[in-house]
Amino acid sequence: MEIIKVARETFWSTRIWLPPNSTWEDIAPGSRPDVTHADYRDLVWPIPMAVVIMLLRYAIERFWIMPIGKSLGIKSSRSKKASNNSVLEKAYQKCNRLNYKLVPSLKKQTDMSERQIQRWWRLRRAADRPTTIVKFCENTWRCIYYSYSFIFGIIVLWDKDWFWNIKHCWYGYPHQSISSDIWWYYMISMAFYWSLTVTQFIDVKRKDFWQMFVHHMVTLLLMALSWVCNLHRVGSLVLVVHDCADIFLEAAKLTKYAKYQKLCDSIFAIFTVVWIVTRLGFFPRIIYSSSVEAPNILPMFPAYYIFNTLLISLLFLHVVWTYLILKIVVDSLQKGLMSGDIRSSDSEDVSDSSENANIPNGIEEHTKEVSSMNRSR
Repeated sequence: MEIIKVARETFWSTRIWLPPNSTWEDIAPGSRPDVTHADYRDLVWPIPMAVVIMLLRYAIERFWIMPIGKSLGIKSSRSKKASNNSVLEKAYQKCNRLNYKLVPSLKKQTDMSERQIQRWWRLRRAADRPTTIVKFCENTWRCIYYSYSFIFGIIVLWDKDWFWNIKHCWYGYPHQSISSDIWWYYMISMAFYWSLTVTQFIDVKRKDFWQMFVHHMVTLLLMALSWVCNLHRVGSLVLVVHDCADIFLEAAKLTKYAKYQKLCDSIFAIFTVVWIVTRLGFFPRIIYSSSVEAPNILPMFPAYYIFNTLLISLLFLHVVWTYLILKIVVDSLQKGLMSGDIRSSDSEDVSDSSENANIPNGIEEHTKEVSSMNRSR
């Protein structure tokens, strides 16, 4: 127990997390009558709120989004199913990817040709893949959430000094009050990531499933630490900057599933512009403030360098992702349609035109991967 106590005290050392001459008691709730400091105990609220979000998502998808998707003619079932074959099923359960070394043995046991075995395997894998309507519902739900989050963020930040002048993120730190609207903005954002962590196990499976799981957990950790350290001002700016482009990416994907190709292309073009403006325009302005302006306003401390390094790392990744986006745009212009899915479901080899021509899921998910790490500042 003594070791645990020492480790806890070392980890939460004020020399790491707070400016010089500041203690945890100085920023504890009620320590100053003129400042409402963040309360670390509030971090428990996003968990029950995440349950509410998941229930809300279930209701909206089932009773609103899915009927709309079906009315648009989006497929809710698979046209073909693999025939019952105990030998192939047993081999499939061991590994859902066809091992061509086993094909000769399977041919003898089933009296099927290699081509028939391959076709059976494709159909069997398709049975484990969510239908187009499920993907449509997932993307529509995310589009709704990001639209809400961005609009709510703008409303919340509109009357805040630091929204118009980033220097106010640093004035008076760490004694900066948490208003009720910022409280809700942060808590709901954390609740959403808790819900993603859980629903990831039932949503469309991606190739980077575990990477995204780790990402969600890191995001929650960083948002929690920024809350504890009272760094909510810059955190709220990063949140609102990153939510904007995600709206258009999700909208482009759901229009793709609905087979509105021209609309999909137009929305993706808007997404590209918004991405560049927010991720390579507004976001670098935040980094400039944290890197150049902040050191002239408040004394530096180790946690500041940790958070700022992560922000700069994210900007570098934004540049890489922008290159990938522009490459997709160029390829699409050459082919005349949006094509290529940098990060798609594992079973992409089944012939379904509406699903083999997905737009880039990967940019959005990988963006969240580190973008949300910033959100937590």
